[in-house]
Amino acid sequence: MPKQILAQLLKKEEIIKDVFQYSVKADEIVNIAKPGQFIEIRVSDQTEPFLRRPISIYNLDKENGILEFIVQVKGKGTELLSRKEIGDKIDIIGPLGFGTFKFSQYEKIAIIGGGIGIFPLYELAKQAKKEGKEVHCYLGFRNKDFVMLEKEFQGVTDKLVITTDDGTYANKGFAIDYLKEDMETEKYECIFACGPIPMLRVVKEYTDNHNTNCQISLEEKMGCGLGVCLGCAVKTAKSPKEAPEYFHVCKGGPVFNAKDVEF
Repeated sequence: MPKQILAQLLKKEEIIKDVFQYSVKADEIVNIAKPGQFIEIRVSDQTEPFLRRPISIYNLDKENGILEFIVQVKGKGTELLSRKEIGDKIDIIGPLGFGTFKFSQYEKIAIIGGGIGIFPLYELAKQAKKEGKEVHCYLGFRNKDFVMLEKEFQGVTDKLVITTDDGTYANKGFAIDYLKEDMETEKYECIFACGPIPMLRVVKEYTDNHNTNCQISLEEKMGCGLGVCLGCAVKTAKSPKEAPEYFHVCKGGPVFNAKDVEF
């Protein structure tokens, strides 16, 4: 059951330009949250912006009851959130999302993320590694200026591959290309992905064609986060053309079996 709390901001850090990492005290949420879930944040005490902003959970420090999330400033709401200072209280509802990453049945997994889509993948990698799984991560970025959390992911993976589209840092090209190369020898039991739709589309196509288990985390605009406003609908793969069927990312997800989603 989601909780609504006023969480005190303990730490705030700009990890790259316009991307901020927040640490808040949130025992009630941390104690029950699972990898892949998200929170809804009220960004202002005023009536505008009215809607909360959905934010992925980046890290759960269950021992200390600390919740960490990362926000890229992209509009008015996230710009207001970026003004929060240490000691401020942040109005949070969470954890939200019934679709979470399910990894316990696999012993060797691959995690692939692109850009800001890497944020919910850290807690997945951390928990899987803690449970003794072999974890390989493939993280893709536009160029060297957008590379982030490399050290953090190195600490929770057995193998980390960083790529940049233009080759200005680490490996040149797309993360999915390096994952495909390694699949021939690594034999991953399941692939977990989050990132831009074009990347997820390629990951889904590849795993469908190779009959590989795949779970993807989708990012959609969410008005309520509870399945009431119906604003985050995605078409199911088995939808009849004459009467399409839809999932709602906030309630059915945000993590889905890749085979069930149509891009």
